[in-house]
Amino acid sequence: MASTVGVIFSSINEENVPELTKVRSIGSIPYGGRYRLVDFALSNMVNSGITTVGMITKSNYQSLMDHLGSGKDWDLARKEGGLILLPPYSDETETLYKNRLEALKSTTSFLKKAKEDFVVIADSDAVYKLDYSRVIDFHVKNNADITMVYHEHEVKQSHYYITFDTDSTGRITELDINPTSGGVKKNYINLMVARTSFILDLIQNAIQRGFKSFGRDILSPGVNTLKMYGYKYDGYYANIDSLASYFKANTDLFDKNIRNEIFGDRDVYTKVNDSAPAKFASTAKVTNSLVSDGCLIEGTVENSILFRGVKIGKGTIVKNCILMTDNIIGENCNLAYVVSDKNSVIRDNRVLAGCEAQPYFINKGSLI
Repeated sequence: MASTVGVIFSSINEENVPELTKVRSIGSIPYGGRYRLVDFALSNMVNSGITTVGMITKSNYQSLMDHLGSGKDWDLARKEGGLILLPPYSDETETLYKNRLEALKSTTSFLKKAKEDFVVIADSDAVYKLDYSRVIDFHVKNNADITMVYHEHEVKQSHYYITFDTDSTGRITELDINPTSGGVKKNYINLMVARTSFILDLIQNAIQRGFKSFGRDILSPGVNTLKMYGYKYDGYYANIDSLASYFKANTDLFDKNIRNEIFGDRDVYTKVNDSAPAKFASTAKVTNSLVSDGCLIEGTVENSILFRGVKIGKGTIVKNCILMTDNIIGENCNLAYVVSDKNSVIRDNRVLAGCEAQPYFINKGSLI
């Protein structure tokens, strides 16, 4: 693979999931019983041979820093390169960035020091597995200025998104931001490849011209002035853009085929925590669920995901729920379609229920 540096946005699109990003960046949202969303973009880079990764931070990133540490769990604790946390402001200003373009401006110093020829720029709000070296090869083969990775699925009109059309060679011929028409389209998954020198020139030009939007001021007019190509990703893809999509992305893991696609073949790396094995009492009944280390189950659990240290009391029924680390559920409770953040306590005899489209959410550290 050509020498490549990585850049990951850890805090872009946090407004889409306000329930989960009150106390953390979107990249550090827990997923699947033991992972964080950022693990997927980061693992994709490591598995693709990228050993220098800049992580753009913003606010509420203490949880992210605790999770990433020195980067050793991703083999990124290195004397040269490795994992580098980037500040949330550029050299020209000390104010926090407000959009993607301003965030990119904060990477200027990092990219100028990089010796790598190419840069992969990715968000951390999605679950997918992709060998980025294939995108690099496609980019070089077409001598492209920018290669944008897309996934074909039904468009959503709940937030900022980009779709585009391509010709037979893959070159982008038309690009739409928040299109009004529905249907299955080529949805840009906020994963981009370009030459490092090209991105630096693009950022400098944006600063000089006073551009405000990466999509509207650069990508949209770039269809006519730049060689922009679309690379199709066919695998499983889940974008976390609402509490409902977060719930679905987690429960998709009950599908063996999806689970094997995400975690088979190449590893998904994460911070390792040593805990005692889960303990199941004689009164426990668990079906079609993911139960992490350190859990104590005395009740009934169905179609649910339990993170480390969750305790389920006797007589309690938990169905279609996501219970994060160290949740304590009392006795004789009934929970259905509940997403409970870390360190929450639900007392005895409580009944809580949501639905698949609108799960009942419990804030971190709550007592109910």
